[in-house]
Amino acid sequence: MSTKTKEKGNISIHTENIFPIIKKFLYSDHEIFLRELVSNAVDASQKIKRLSSLGEYAGELGDLKIDVSFDEKKKTITVSDNGIGMTADDIKKYINQIAFSGATEFVEKYKDKEDAQQIIGHFGLGFYSAFMVSDKVEINSLSYVEGSEPAKWVCDGSTEFEISKGKRKNRGTDIILHINEDSKEFLDKQRIQGILDKYCKFLPVEIRFGEKDESVEDGKDKEGKTKWKTVKKDNIINNPIPLWTKAPSELKDEDYLAFYKELYPFSEDPLFWIHLNVDYPFNLTGILYFPKIKNDFEIQKNKIQLYSRQVFITDEVKDVVPEFLMLLHGVIDSPDIPLNVSRSFLQADGNVKKINSYITKKVADKLSELFKNDRKAFEDKWSDIGLFVKYGMLSEEKFNDKAKDFVLLQNTEDKFFTIEEYKELIKTNQEDKDKKLVMLYATEPAKQDTFISSAKNRAYDVLKLDGQLDSHFINHLEQKVEGVSLKRVDADTVDKLIDKDEKVESVLSEDEKTALKELFDKAINDKNNTVSVESLPSDEMPVIVTMPEFMRRMKDMAKTGGGGGMFMMGGDMPDQYNVAINANHNLIAKILKADNDEAKEQLARQAYDLALLSQNLLSGAKLTNFIKRSVELSAE
Repeated sequence: MSTKTKEKGNISIHTENIFPIIKKFLYSDHEIFLRELVSNAVDASQKIKRLSSLGEYAGELGDLKIDVSFDEKKKTITVSDNGIGMTADDIKKYINQIAFSGATEFVEKYKDKEDAQQIIGHFGLGFYSAFMVSDKVEINSLSYVEGSEPAKWVCDGSTEFEISKGKRKNRGTDIILHINEDSKEFLDKQRIQGILDKYCKFLPVEIRFGEKDESVEDGKDKEGKTKWKTVKKDNIINNPIPLWTKAPSELKDEDYLAFYKELYPFSEDPLFWIHLNVDYPFNLTGILYFPKIKNDFEIQKNKIQLYSRQVFITDEVKDVVPEFLMLLHGVIDSPDIPLNVSRSFLQADGNVKKINSYITKKVADKLSELFKNDRKAFEDKWSDIGLFVKYGMLSEEKFNDKAKDFVLLQNTEDKFFTIEEYKELIKTNQEDKDKKLVMLYATEPAKQDTFISSAKNRAYDVLKLDGQLDSHFINHLEQKVEGVSLKRVDADTVDKLIDKDEKVESVLSEDEKTALKELFDKAINDKNNTVSVESLPSDEMPVIVTMPEFMRRMKDMAKTGGGGGMFMMGGDMPDQYNVAINANHNLIAKILKADNDEAKEQLARQAYDLALLSQNLLSGAKLTNFIKRSVELSAE
């Protein structure tokens, strides 16, 4: 059509209320308008490049950079490209008829050409996001088709538009937004820069925003002094060929580390990384980094950035990435995920589920490879990746199936074992009367040293399970590893922890045992404690205070907020202890032989307090009384 005269018309939509809907519901964040418009400009630029390579366009491509500019006085933001451009008819088709997608037609036309899917456009609703922030929007465009007239389209946010002959001289499109009063925040250089950095940092076409002045030499003056002149220099704000778009064979370790610093400027170097690159049954590229997380579970989980054809979508990737992999950092890019993604879409989409499974497998394979290729380096990194591996085993069955072969158990001597290696280590000495292997563990080795020493006296090995997830991991091991139980080293006397049905004879008579129990019940005077007199080896402590394994686990699980109502209840229940009196210890014999009941009770209380002290359970007035009593007994 000719645009010598103005044409007015109505935008073809199904409701008069389309613009309020766009403003309020189509996008949750108004800043998204700039992403949409720049993405459209990128599509237009890539299309002309593609048409040129197919021989469908014979002209010069010229400068395909996209320009973003603003004028605070005129209250305008302009996005300009030198791409495919549009005729008046194109504008009527692609812009006025919201329900029609120009991209669909373009792909249909070139569907038999290689890589056609890579240049799908985003015509349609994306453009209309401009009205979230604008009172009026103008399009000035000149199509690549030879002999085309420039066209100008204007709309004030109602369903009415005006189209006329434009003034653009070169191929491409300008989108001019007349910013409304409520959106003046976007007429600020830092604000625009921030949006471009967030959404457009890795778009595949160079984007200019503003200009930089640069001083350059301009010869010498008469006196021989250097002359300077100021020139304008392009301010390209994006990296159009980010690392994940390159082949791994082209890259070195320093390239991956440099890109990590580009993504996370203030972070420590990562431990290692995985380069993702798959094109069937879905398209996915990206780089996932394993950060140094130590034993800290308070980690920002929104560190993986999700892109679609290098356009940033979100850093909330919970449904794309398995929960346990949220500890990773990096980038995932998939054209199979649309720009305007919703939680319900992510949860239901088949490709997203496939991507989720694929990433889990790749991570497990990478860890397995690292373990097999360099066991020592893997062990050195365990303090950083152990939490991550255990989290994965607890939350993802498929990951657990692979990780059970490389998860490491660390003992109190800081030696590492796989699960099978550890079973082999303890099978001759730590099997109980029921033919079950008993793994002893410590959660606070320094505080539990008395019990660890007692176990080592029996040539038992003790694991160190002091991590933030280990209270859950202990239960997981018992469920998944057949014929194994785990017991905390201070959950009972060592002979009961690994019950081999071997009896130790007592040097005390039954009457003496009864008297001893009554004496300690009176001295301790605590209804939450259960006192028993036991025949233990003479080299064991005279009094041993333990908390039953079940009670320990309830309390440990309650601390980490897991295990359901029963475990949560454990956090509120009063502490209950078993007090074992060693009938075969010399100190116990001395207590029984004390001169009078008062002396016997004082010595019994002293022995009990020593047992509490060994577990850091003595504090406040009880600790003060113990110290005073110790001084008095020493003086005697």
